[in-house]
Amino acid sequence: MNLSSFIDKALLRLHELEAAIAAFDFSSADQKRYHQLNQEYQKLKRLQTTWHDLQETRRELEECEGLKQESEDEEFMQLVEADLQRLYEQEKKLDGELKTLILPAHANEGKDIIIEIRPATGGDEAGLFAADLARMYLRYAEIKGWKSEIIESVETPLGGLKDCTFSLRGDEVWSMLHFESGVHRVQRVPSTETQGRVHTSTVTVAVMAEAAEVDLELKSEDLRVDVFRASGHGGQGVNTTDSAVRVTHIPSGLSVASQTERSQHRNKEIAMRILRARLLEEMQAAEDAKNAADRRSQVGSGERSERIRTYNFPQNRVSDHRYDITLYDLENIIQGEMDFLLSEIRSIDANRRLLEELNI
Repeated sequence: MNLSSFIDKALLRLHELEAAIAAFDFSSADQKRYHQLNQEYQKLKRLQTTWHDLQETRRELEECEGLKQESEDEEFMQLVEADLQRLYEQEKKLDGELKTLILPAHANEGKDIIIEIRPATGGDEAGLFAADLARMYLRYAEIKGWKSEIIESVETPLGGLKDCTFSLRGDEVWSMLHFESGVHRVQRVPSTETQGRVHTSTVTVAVMAEAAEVDLELKSEDLRVDVFRASGHGGQGVNTTDSAVRVTHIPSGLSVASQTERSQHRNKEIAMRILRARLLEEMQAAEDAKNAADRRSQVGSGERSERIRTYNFPQNRVSDHRYDITLYDLENIIQGEMDFLLSEIRSIDANRRLLEELNI
């Protein structure tokens, strides 16, 4: 796929933005406009850097290929082969990043996210795997330098999770992780299994862009707020005050309850954050469904009911069913080393979307 025309247009637009930002009148009240210009500028600046790095990587690849043809020294050839493998992987990653940056920005790009993880089928084993997935994402966030906040977490007696909700904040957090929404399947021998049989369990993951008030205005008359007595573990006082809060959005019927904190005010704040994210997700899902009829194909829709990935522990295998990716590196991926997997997904997704843009 020849991307030269896309690159030329993007770099021309970058120069226009540089001039517009330099000439911007900060005495005006239109700070939102400046934010939009700066956001577009930062994206195109990343595109320029990625394009430069991709060209440099391809130049190094040509040099290595030349050395491979010329040399007969076995030890030297092994070094060249190692360099070639590294450069091929680097080229693939940069090519995917470039295509992602060329595509029109999604409305959620730049937003923080809220992730909800819940066991689906498989009983105690599903709860244990839910805990594994939560640790995987939180560890990945730590590696990326993102900030995490546990919003709600309910453990099972065996140390699994019945429910877990947390937020992640950082650069490209939505762009990297929005592909994770869906049903995750695990195949392994549970710790409770006495006969060594492999069990299959599933966990649902929902990744939602965190909606600000400017994204979604909620009228007070559309909300019903109920308070009730918190239940479950929590120490002294947990069952003696009406600190738990349930917020219901009357027009949609969506309802969110929070009882993690002792403060009624804090629980209401948490419930409102989750409610906003769910409402924004529903609105965008409806818009995507409407637009899908105009697309040639729809692969990996991200529906929560869709089984997106299988984690097979006996084979150390991770298979993403939407993008036909199979990696035999489950041990590292489950520890949060997700960059290669997510880069592969982003690359394939960007390529598909570009082909649709070109009507190929």
